[in-house]
Amino acid sequence: MKFTLKPLIVFTLALGLMGVGHAADKPNVVFILVDDLGWTDLSSYGSDLYETPHVDRLADQGMRFTSAYAACTVCSPTRASIMTGKYPATLHITDWITGHLKPHGKMAIPEWTKFLSPDAYTLAEALHDAGYRTAHLGKWHLGETEEYWPENQGFDINRGGWKVGQPQRNETARGYFSPYGNPRLDDGPDGEYLTERLANEAEAFIEENQDRPFFLNLWFYNVHTPLQAAADKVAKYEAKVFPDASHRSATYAAMVEHMDDAVGQVMATLDRLGVADNTIVVFTSDNGGLVGNRGRDTVTHNAPLRSGKGDAYEGGVRVPLIVRYPGQIAAGTRSSELAISPDFYPTLLTLTGVAPAANANFDGADLTPVLTGAADSTGRESVFFHYPHYHTEGATPYSAIRKGQWKLLQFYQGNRVELYHLARDPGETMNLADSEPQKRDELFADLRAWKDQTGAQLPTLNADYSPELEDTFRIGAPIR
Repeated sequence: MKFTLKPLIVFTLALGLMGVGHAADKPNVVFILVDDLGWTDLSSYGSDLYETPHVDRLADQGMRFTSAYAACTVCSPTRASIMTGKYPATLHITDWITGHLKPHGKMAIPEWTKFLSPDAYTLAEALHDAGYRTAHLGKWHLGETEEYWPENQGFDINRGGWKVGQPQRNETARGYFSPYGNPRLDDGPDGEYLTERLANEAEAFIEENQDRPFFLNLWFYNVHTPLQAAADKVAKYEAKVFPDASHRSATYAAMVEHMDDAVGQVMATLDRLGVADNTIVVFTSDNGGLVGNRGRDTVTHNAPLRSGKGDAYEGGVRVPLIVRYPGQIAAGTRSSELAISPDFYPTLLTLTGVAPAANANFDGADLTPVLTGAADSTGRESVFFHYPHYHTEGATPYSAIRKGQWKLLQFYQGNRVELYHLARDPGETMNLADSEPQKRDELFADLRAWKDQTGAQLPTLNADYSPELEDTFRIGAPIR
């Protein structure tokens, strides 16, 4: 009996084979996202305690950005923006999942989205459909239930990505040390350190896929709390720290070193297998460093930037960004170009030669001309932030714009506006809103237009406001 394939199946198979063949000469992508790493938490970005020789070497081999930003002052919105190329305001994913609620605060927060929809065509899906093997290793934190986890968002492999935002510590889990209590990561030997485990998983994935294009999404849980590290590393920094240092936590320093060791292992694997020169490496953070407000001990310090994670100021959103691609990005270069999380999706599509979806509508800019030296700037004037929430680290509902060296913050509680010139005042100490009314009004109008364009959800006056209960926080519940 003679069998024939239906035309549609033949066409589909042909497209599949063309996709794989076309992808054979495409560069690999390794996207390294560190959780809560502050702008000065690397030696190459000015730390006076932390040692990061492997990440510093990465910076020496690629481009280092000095004005790069996370899309939000907390993690989940930034992660969603990386995966979609859209601002958190566009996605309505504007707080960490599931968020801090302040039921009796002065402002009522909007009914925001608490998951990354499987309908979103993610960066992983775009690369997967172009013939890439895809893996997510580490933190995800983009939905409470399995339908929102990496294996349903374009990743062939998921090791460690689920609903939580930090390693669990309870009767069955020991945080960064095995057992992990993670449904997407088998426990290792007793005492195994999570970051080392993820580095081993990354090495195995690269080895298995060295002969085909791969996308490795390596999103460390480090350096998020709980503060835990190997005893020998902690002792090393206890002997090194000095009283007047900006960075003084030996345990946090040890966690940074764990992360740096893992980066070094990944880079050594790429070198050993001869694929480093055909691999794009992105290294950045999901928000600014955790300072530890509200009476808690200092975790890190973002000086000269003001404040840190969970707050409105530069310390909460400015982050390190390094991009390495030998032969395309000149080694040892620096850029003051504005860069922000939604930029990664369109940029990586251009660098890999993968066409965007026909209906793609990115909020981010393509940084390729800056990275390759074809241009000094993308031509974009401004980047934006929108956080209509309260946070225990200090934020009240706000929106913000950075345009050139100017930054305007609009605080909804109290209807207050602040204006800073970051080149002259990186610590945001001199509010120029009254003395520079023309610039204030210009940026305020730009910010208002952007909020209208993105459909940003706004806070409203809270009918349940209570002065006696105003400072009461609780964790939010999922919204489906």
